[in-house]
Amino acid sequence: MAVNYSAKEEADGHPSGGVGMPGGGAVGGGGGGGGAVKTRKPDNTAFKQQRLPAWQPILTAGTVLPAFFIIGLIFIPIGIGIFVTSNNIREYEIDYTGTEPSSPCNKCLNVSWDSTPPCTCTINFTLEHSFESNVFMYYGLSNFYQNHRRYVKSRDDSQLNGDNSSLLNPSKECEPYRTNEDKPIAPCGAIANSMFNDTLELYRIDNDTRTPITLIKKGIAWWTDKNVKFRNPTGDGNNLTALFQGTTKPVNWPKPVYMLDSEPDNNGFINEDFIVWMRTAALPTFRKLYRLIERKNNLQPTLQAGKYSLDIAYNYPVHSFDGRKRMILSTISWMGGKNPFLGIAYITVGSICFFLGVVLLIIHHKYGNRNTSADIPN
Repeated sequence: MAVNYSAKEEADGHPSGGVGMPGGGAVGGGGGGGGAVKTRKPDNTAFKQQRLPAWQPILTAGTVLPAFFIIGLIFIPIGIGIFVTSNNIREYEIDYTGTEPSSPCNKCLNVSWDSTPPCTCTINFTLEHSFESNVFMYYGLSNFYQNHRRYVKSRDDSQLNGDNSSLLNPSKECEPYRTNEDKPIAPCGAIANSMFNDTLELYRIDNDTRTPITLIKKGIAWWTDKNVKFRNPTGDGNNLTALFQGTTKPVNWPKPVYMLDSEPDNNGFINEDFIVWMRTAALPTFRKLYRLIERKNNLQPTLQAGKYSLDIAYNYPVHSFDGRKRMILSTISWMGGKNPFLGIAYITVGSICFFLGVVLLIIHHKYGNRNTSADIPN
């Protein structure tokens, strides 16, 4: 801040070169060795002085009306195409919760996590239409809040990534599923502890003969999850029992993590069923990929229309929190799974824009040329 002095003050002996400051130098005019005067004025650039060129559209009937009609004419055909494509996707869903007394799975309704032997039930169903392309089998859960904050945080990503120190000393975020009987839990946390463990098997019934449908359990997880985020502990990959020595299984699991599968490349932390479950859902009603049914040749559909049966090893309890369990068979298209909402949204927005365009055109035609000049009295 500059300091000015009057002539009287100079006559009284005050220095005219400025006010001295500790460490040398001076503030104000005069005096040698002083630094540059500091200022808060922005630099003289087009950006900082707000001299950049700007464009502001002038909204007139000649620009607004064509925009409404163009949006409507583009969105409506896109919406119809997406809606028709979605409706062409085959999907069949079975609710096997067993709350209805007539359901074959009603006897398993109050099953517990560690029921031995597991409760089994069979549901027969009929496919009215053939499934032509590859078929995806999902399991679905309702009223299950995987998006709860404490639930989402209850995991140790370092442990799941194969860090040996985290394997024996899990993160405190996993509490109360961090240790059991003074042994670290692998994998720790509430997400892993609540892993879906029903077993689903599909059969085709032809002349009272049941033929099993081949269900592929690999290729259901994201590539980044399988190859980047999840790793078994470092060491002898063929001896997972030794790698996980000193740990214990999650409380609700019937067997440890190194016994999830018999194949070494699908066992332990890299088991794809486990990886799919660990990717938490955003909504309380969700589905997760369970198995793949590949089309064997182009001459036969993947699943022919006819009678089928679903064998269920009912292990996962949902009745205690009023949840529901479903099995879904579905094909896909270029836009993914069945989703009629996207097509309906496009059609709705396009129709609204087209309707507004017609209304505004009528208003402009009726009132646009009206003489709005006021008569000035003499």
